[in-house]
Amino acid sequence: MKPGANAIVSLSCAALLAGCSTAPAEMTRTADAQHELDEALAGRVAGPPVNCIPTYRARDMQIIDDWTILFKDGSTIYLQNPRGGCPGIGSRRNILINRPIPSNQLCSGDINNLFDPVSNIGGGACVFSQFVPYTKPAG
Repeated sequence: MKPGANAIVSLSCAALLAGCSTAPAEMTRTADAQHELDEALAGRVAGPPVNCIPTYRARDMQIIDDWTILFKDGSTIYLQNPRGGCPGIGSRRNILINRPIPSNQLCSGDINNLFDPVSNIGGGACVFSQFVPYTKPAG
């Protein structure tokens, strides 16, 4: 090997590895989104996270921003913060489509796709984390 070739190979490998490792995006919430979330969860308390919830109906889903989706099931509101966010869902232009799997639940680890019905183009995907149930205290 020519002199300096090892250094070039080492630098190339380092650059390749750096390009493959991505740090998770940081959750950021605007003041308006925080206000909307606070309003939706007002008077409710968080319960322990759960891995799955019953399959949602689109009319029972509230999109706060790219980091926050609420699912309503009766008197319970489930908070979902997808792993790494769900880029594009906050625009409220895309719709959420879960994978066609033989299940009547949404679960942590599920991959959900975004679809823009105006352009008929897919808009990315997001992976769900655990769901945090919020309920009104008894009494």
